[in-house]
Amino acid sequence: MVMSGKHAIFNGKLIDAEQAVLPVQDKEFQYGFGVYESLRVIQGRVVYGEDHIMRLFYSAEGLGLRHPYTSEQVTSYLMLLIEVDAIEDATIRILLMGGMEARLFITVAPLLTYPKSFYNEGIKAIAYNGERYLPQYKTCSLLMNYMALRQASSQGAFEALLVDRNGLILEGTRSNVFAFEEKSVYTAPVSMVLEGVTRDKIIKAAKKLGYRVVFEAPRIEDVLAGRFNELCISSTSMGAMPLSMVDDYTFNSNFSIITAIHTLIRQWELDALH
Repeated sequence: MVMSGKHAIFNGKLIDAEQAVLPVQDKEFQYGFGVYESLRVIQGRVVYGEDHIMRLFYSAEGLGLRHPYTSEQVTSYLMLLIEVDAIEDATIRILLMGGMEARLFITVAPLLTYPKSFYNEGIKAIAYNGERYLPQYKTCSLLMNYMALRQASSQGAFEALLVDRNGLILEGTRSNVFAFEEKSVYTAPVSMVLEGVTRDKIIKAAKKLGYRVVFEAPRIEDVLAGRFNELCISSTSMGAMPLSMVDDYTFNSNFSIITAIHTLIRQWELDALH
């Protein structure tokens, strides 16, 4: 992540951004014993900040990662960083590393955005056989995600869909997955994936638009056989992004469902700022 801004937060204290580092000898760093969140800042306000902090603490608890911080403290650190560097639009990353004493880093990067063509024309994804360890938590153990995304990139694809041993599409390397069939939308149950902040908003948007939400992971063979009308991935930065291809299968769709959902959840984000 490219740093942006002059400052960062370390254990509640304001520091120079260049000082926000971990030593390579650190055992927790080497083992990936940490959790993180990425948040959007729009117009100087954090979007769904409380939801992200709650998930950060949920992930830490799931790993047995002890820390002294409260939601109110982390919120105050975010506000301090935004105020000091006069941040308007950005991506903020919160990293909580374990150890004898937990270490909390908050850093800033440019707001992650994508070309309009990704939403109008869709993007390509590949299927990748793999399952994340402790999928309910947003951890720093990301080797498999990295390898899957590298393979996707080598094939000219934007994302890799993680397919488990039973042929179920659980999630992407950095996203949740939704498959639309007529008036139903299929997505993996929360016991099998990370409960995304944006995922929750997409589920609410789909229901608002009259779709039945089925908590069943779509099967890769059904996707490649053309069962679903539309398929999308989602994340904090992406919103709802349509897929135009999975491996060699091409979707014949104008992505009207996904466009409607994406528009709705982005409007909710703006509404939440006021």
